[in-house]
Amino acid sequence: MTFFIKKNDMRFEMRLAKALILAGALVVAACEDPSQGTGIQVGPGTGSGTGGDEPTGEVKIPDYEDDYSAIAGWANHSKWNLANVHDPSIAYYDGYYYMYCTDASYGNEHLKATKGKHFPGKRSKDLVNWEYVPGPMNEAPAWVADSLNSIRKRMGVPAIEKNKISYGYWAPVIREVDGKLRMYYCIVIDNSIKTGGVGFDGSWTERAFIGMCETTDPASGNWEDKGFVTCSSSDRGRDGWKRPNENNWDGYFYYNAIDPTYLVDDPSGKHYLIYGSWHSGFALLEIDPESGKPVNAPLGDPWADSVEDLTARYGIRVGTRTAGSRWQGSEAPEVIYKDGYYYLFMAYDGLDVPYNTRVVRSEKIEGPYYDITGRNFTNGRGDCYPIVTHPYKFSEGYGWVGIAHCCVFQERNGEDWFYSSQGRLPAKVGGNAYSNAIMMGHVRRLVWCPASADEPDNLWPIALPERYAAVPDTEIKKEDLVGRWEHIDLAYEYAKQRLSKELVLKADGTMTGALKGTWTYDAAKKWLTFDVDGKKVTVCVEREADWEASPRCATIVYAGTEKSLNATWWGKKVE
Repeated sequence: MTFFIKKNDMRFEMRLAKALILAGALVVAACEDPSQGTGIQVGPGTGSGTGGDEPTGEVKIPDYEDDYSAIAGWANHSKWNLANVHDPSIAYYDGYYYMYCTDASYGNEHLKATKGKHFPGKRSKDLVNWEYVPGPMNEAPAWVADSLNSIRKRMGVPAIEKNKISYGYWAPVIREVDGKLRMYYCIVIDNSIKTGGVGFDGSWTERAFIGMCETTDPASGNWEDKGFVTCSSSDRGRDGWKRPNENNWDGYFYYNAIDPTYLVDDPSGKHYLIYGSWHSGFALLEIDPESGKPVNAPLGDPWADSVEDLTARYGIRVGTRTAGSRWQGSEAPEVIYKDGYYYLFMAYDGLDVPYNTRVVRSEKIEGPYYDITGRNFTNGRGDCYPIVTHPYKFSEGYGWVGIAHCCVFQERNGEDWFYSSQGRLPAKVGGNAYSNAIMMGHVRRLVWCPASADEPDNLWPIALPERYAAVPDTEIKKEDLVGRWEHIDLAYEYAKQRLSKELVLKADGTMTGALKGTWTYDAAKKWLTFDVDGKKVTVCVEREADWEASPRCATIVYAGTEKSLNATWWGKKVE
């Protein structure tokens, strides 16, 4: 059986739909002598990291297979761990890290749950081992249909019978607020505006809605729904929804009300919702902390005759990939505050293969946001860097694609920052025609890297090349770095995996292979600096797991960037 999940035809035409089909298997990767050069002994197992708590014994790297198709059926959901994750959001609450996701599973098996089918959840004490918890709802709340038809009546188009509304459940964000776990969720409507039918009728598809719910007992799946927060909105008036053909991408909506993130602003104490996807950019709405609704609610009709009127009510625009574009490959804003800057992470491009993550920053939450080279993202001055993740492949295994739509959060009672998203297997892995629908949750540590070797205090976040496994953070000495590595230059390459090349770091400070020149190491900062023909690039070195090894094992990895390269460098020690 085949089915497609859509985020409105406005976002997911052009092969952005996701085929989720149960089938196939993959070949497990192997490696040679994976324990060399790690300085610690960590074996394969089920995982027992601590995620900020005191160590509880030997740390074991998870041994579950990344191709989880053999256990994809609902009867095995207790074994899923990080299988079936898409667009995750993670928050710490009452002793656990909770994760909730877009409605997406291999073969749509999550919909067989009897409780909490939509926005399925997981929880973990250590960010390594995860157990299933139900989502907040089995069906769309009644307010969605009521709000939709109220808007349609005011637009002069016919109401849609409730049993004929086509719903999609997308991209929640969760935060602990005032002792409760709060979720902002997205429900998209796939019916067309003109007739209310499903399929092209000379109009754009209907709007998306963002609602909110809260709980003090997330493991039970009992949530209290709080209703409407915002919806997709247009600067083209009440009647500007006509679409001449399906090849026209001059969209009716200015803001697409999906992919929210939520931020409690440290300097001001104000609460904000930032949302948007693929249309004209990202919107910033101030939120009342107690009600969870916009401070300027009610927002009024979700259309206006000018951008100025619309954005005064539905949120100012804080960023756009391309100035003036109604259709652009950027979505899923995630904003954090650290050391005087607001960092805005976002997904670029289509989600099946090319999905990659970028980050920009600002000294003010409303912007302007700049990339590492000084490009103004708020004004849409071109593609932004650095690259935080990108499709890639080491020499063993099949690698990953579709690595974006992230959440970013700080370790509870710790200093580490983490990045989490889905990763998809490439197409036709192990003969499986639908392997690209295998969506494994990735949790990675972020490292804060200098923008260039000459700017040691200008730090930017880059995800590590290997997933988090709670490997002990023991000292890394210069002699530990000597040996054979795999180096990946994550230069932007649309819809293609960047491949690794061999790199050898020699004891005399020279190197051969992918990079030729010299290298030095600052053990106190854990900074490895490559000097290639007089061009220096500094990367951050950490201990992590080699997930491509068989059995999996501890190793050393690096990640970094250089602002003149428009690329990120990843590396993994293999011998």
